[in-house]
Amino acid sequence: MGPRIEPVPVGEYHRLEDELFGDRARRGTANISRTWARNPGLMKAQRALQDYIFHGSTLPARHRELAILRIGWRCQSAYEFGMHTVYGQDAGLSEEDVARVTEGPDAPGWTDFEATLLRAVDELHESARISPSTWAQLAETYADDQILDLLAVVGRYWTVSVTLNSIGVEIDPGKPGFP
Repeated sequence: MGPRIEPVPVGEYHRLEDELFGDRARRGTANISRTWARNPGLMKAQRALQDYIFHGSTLPARHRELAILRIGWRCQSAYEFGMHTVYGQDAGLSEEDVARVTEGPDAPGWTDFEATLLRAVDELHESARISPSTWAQLAETYADDQILDLLAVVGRYWTVSVTLNSIGVEIDPGKPGFP
Protein backbone atom coordinates (compact mmCIF):
# COMPACT_ATOMS: atom_id res chain seq x y z
CA MET A 1 0.00 0.00 0.00
CA GLY A 2 2.83 2.43 0.77
CA PRO A 3 3.01 5.38 3.12
CA ARG A 4 0.24 7.96 3.27
CA ILE A 5 2.88 10.68 3.51
CA GLU A 6 6.07 10.08 1.56
CA PRO A 7 9.44 10.90 3.17
CA VAL A 8 11.20 13.88 1.62
CA PRO A 9 14.14 13.00 -0.66
CA VAL A 10 17.48 12.59 1.15
CA GLY A 11 19.03 15.74 -0.36
CA GLU A 12 16.06 17.87 0.66
CA TYR A 13 16.20 16.37 4.16
CA HIS A 14 19.90 17.22 4.53
CA ARG A 15 19.28 20.78 3.33
CA LEU A 16 16.43 21.22 5.78
CA GLU A 17 18.42 19.63 8.61
CA ASP A 18 21.31 22.05 7.98
CA GLU A 19 18.88 24.98 7.91
CA LEU A 20 17.14 23.98 11.15
CA PHE A 21 20.00 22.52 13.17
CA GLY A 22 23.25 23.78 11.64
CA ASP A 23 26.22 22.07 13.22
CA ARG A 24 23.87 19.78 15.19
CA ALA A 25 22.62 18.20 11.95
CA ARG A 26 22.81 14.41 12.08
CA ARG A 27 22.79 13.59 8.39
CA GLY A 28 20.15 10.94 8.92
CA THR A 29 18.29 9.19 6.17
CA ALA A 30 15.75 7.15 8.17
CA ASN A 31 12.24 7.16 6.77
CA ILE A 32 10.82 8.49 10.03
CA SER A 33 13.18 11.49 10.05
CA ARG A 34 12.50 12.27 6.42
CA THR A 35 8.75 12.01 7.06
CA TRP A 36 8.92 14.44 10.02
CA ALA A 37 10.57 16.81 7.51
CA ARG A 38 7.21 17.23 5.72
CA ASN A 39 6.44 19.56 8.63
CA PRO A 40 9.66 21.49 9.43
CA GLY A 41 8.20 23.19 12.50
CA LEU A 42 7.20 19.85 13.98
CA MET A 43 10.53 18.34 12.96
CA LYS A 44 12.35 21.04 14.88
CA ALA A 45 10.05 20.92 17.92
CA GLN A 46 10.19 17.16 18.34
CA ARG A 47 13.99 17.06 17.97
CA ALA A 48 14.52 18.84 21.32
CA LEU A 49 12.58 16.19 23.24
CA GLN A 50 14.28 13.43 21.29
CA ASP A 51 17.70 14.85 22.15
CA TYR A 52 16.77 15.11 25.82
CA ILE A 53 15.50 11.53 25.96
CA PHE A 54 18.73 10.17 24.47
CA HIS A 55 21.30 12.55 25.94
CA GLY A 56 19.88 14.20 29.05
CA SER A 57 17.35 11.83 30.57
CA THR A 58 17.89 10.43 34.05
CA LEU A 59 16.81 6.95 32.92
CA PRO A 60 19.42 4.25 32.41
CA ALA A 61 19.60 3.46 28.67
CA ARG A 62 18.50 -0.14 29.26
CA HIS A 63 15.34 1.00 31.07
CA ARG A 64 14.61 3.65 28.45
CA GLU A 65 14.83 1.06 25.68
CA LEU A 66 12.70 -1.49 27.54
CA ALA A 67 9.98 1.15 27.95
CA ILE A 68 10.19 2.21 24.29
CA LEU A 69 10.11 -1.37 23.04
CA ARG A 70 7.11 -2.18 25.23
CA ILE A 71 5.06 0.83 24.13
CA GLY A 72 6.04 0.14 20.52
CA TRP A 73 4.84 -3.45 20.95
CA ARG A 74 1.62 -2.43 22.70
CA CYS A 75 0.89 0.04 19.88
CA GLN A 76 1.85 -2.61 17.30
CA SER A 77 4.34 -0.30 15.62
CA ALA A 78 6.72 -2.59 13.76
CA TYR A 79 8.85 0.36 12.64
CA GLU A 80 9.32 1.67 16.17
CA PHE A 81 9.93 -1.77 17.63
CA GLY A 82 12.51 -2.54 14.95
CA MET A 83 14.41 0.72 15.36
CA HIS A 84 14.57 0.27 19.11
CA THR A 85 15.58 -3.35 18.78
CA VAL A 86 18.84 -1.95 17.39
CA TYR A 87 19.05 0.88 19.96
CA GLY A 88 18.15 -1.56 22.73
CA GLN A 89 20.94 -3.91 21.78
CA ASP A 90 23.31 -0.94 21.80
CA ALA A 91 22.04 -0.27 25.36
CA GLY A 92 22.83 -3.83 26.46
CA LEU A 93 19.60 -5.69 25.74
CA SER A 94 20.06 -9.22 24.42
CA GLU A 95 18.00 -10.70 21.59
CA GLU A 96 16.21 -12.71 24.29
CA ASP A 97 15.39 -9.51 26.22
CA VAL A 98 13.94 -7.91 23.09
CA ALA A 99 11.83 -10.97 22.31
CA ARG A 100 10.69 -11.19 25.96
CA VAL A 101 9.37 -7.62 25.81
CA THR A 102 6.55 -8.98 23.65
CA GLU A 103 5.55 -11.35 26.47
CA GLY A 104 5.18 -8.57 29.01
CA PRO A 105 6.02 -7.98 32.64
CA ASP A 106 5.07 -11.46 33.84
CA ALA A 107 7.48 -13.26 31.51
CA PRO A 108 10.23 -15.16 33.33
CA GLY A 109 13.66 -13.57 33.24
CA TRP A 110 12.95 -9.96 34.22
CA THR A 111 14.32 -8.47 37.38
CA ASP A 112 11.60 -7.32 39.79
CA PHE A 113 12.21 -3.71 38.76
CA GLU A 114 12.18 -4.46 35.01
CA ALA A 115 8.82 -6.21 35.46
CA THR A 116 7.55 -3.13 37.30
CA LEU A 117 8.84 -0.89 34.52
CA LEU A 118 7.04 -2.92 31.85
CA ARG A 119 3.89 -3.03 34.00
CA ALA A 120 3.97 0.78 34.25
CA VAL A 121 4.11 1.02 30.45
CA ASP A 122 1.19 -1.39 30.14
CA GLU A 123 -0.86 0.58 32.65
CA LEU A 124 -0.17 3.84 30.84
CA HIS A 125 -1.21 2.23 27.56
CA GLU A 126 -4.36 0.65 29.02
CA SER A 127 -5.65 3.32 31.39
CA ALA A 128 -3.52 6.44 30.81
CA ARG A 129 -2.15 6.31 34.37
CA ILE A 130 0.13 4.30 36.61
CA SER A 131 -1.66 2.48 39.43
CA PRO A 132 -0.79 3.34 43.05
CA SER A 133 0.90 -0.03 43.63
CA THR A 134 3.05 0.19 40.50
CA TRP A 135 3.92 3.81 41.33
CA ALA A 136 5.04 2.76 44.81
CA GLN A 137 7.22 0.01 43.31
CA LEU A 138 8.77 2.46 40.82
CA ALA A 139 9.42 4.95 43.63
CA GLU A 140 11.43 2.34 45.55
CA THR A 141 14.10 2.62 42.82
CA TYR A 142 13.41 5.82 40.91
CA ALA A 143 13.51 9.40 42.16
CA ASP A 144 10.76 11.79 41.08
CA ASP A 145 12.78 13.10 38.13
CA GLN A 146 13.24 9.56 36.82
CA ILE A 147 9.52 8.82 37.07
CA LEU A 148 8.84 12.03 35.15
CA ASP A 149 11.36 10.96 32.52
CA LEU A 150 9.68 7.54 32.25
CA LEU A 151 6.30 9.21 31.71
CA ALA A 152 7.82 11.47 29.04
CA VAL A 153 9.47 8.53 27.25
CA VAL A 154 6.29 6.48 27.16
CA GLY A 155 4.22 9.47 26.04
CA ARG A 156 6.75 10.41 23.37
CA TYR A 157 6.95 6.92 21.93
CA TRP A 158 3.21 6.38 22.09
CA THR A 159 2.95 9.50 19.93
CA VAL A 160 5.70 8.29 17.58
CA SER A 161 4.13 4.82 17.34
CA VAL A 162 0.65 6.04 16.47
CA THR A 163 2.12 8.53 14.00
CA LEU A 164 4.15 5.81 12.28
CA ASN A 165 1.15 3.47 12.19
CA SER A 166 -1.22 6.12 10.84
CA ILE A 167 1.16 7.34 8.16
CA GLY A 168 2.37 3.88 7.23
CA VAL A 169 6.07 4.76 7.44
CA GLU A 170 7.93 1.85 5.87
CA ILE A 171 10.69 0.02 7.75
CA ASP A 172 14.09 1.17 6.54
CA PRO A 173 16.09 -1.33 4.45
CA GLY A 174 18.16 -3.65 6.62
CA LYS A 175 16.26 -2.81 9.83
CA PRO A 176 14.25 -5.37 11.77
CA GLY A 177 10.54 -5.27 12.54
CA PHE A 178 8.87 -7.48 15.12
CA PRO A 179 10.71 -10.59 16.34
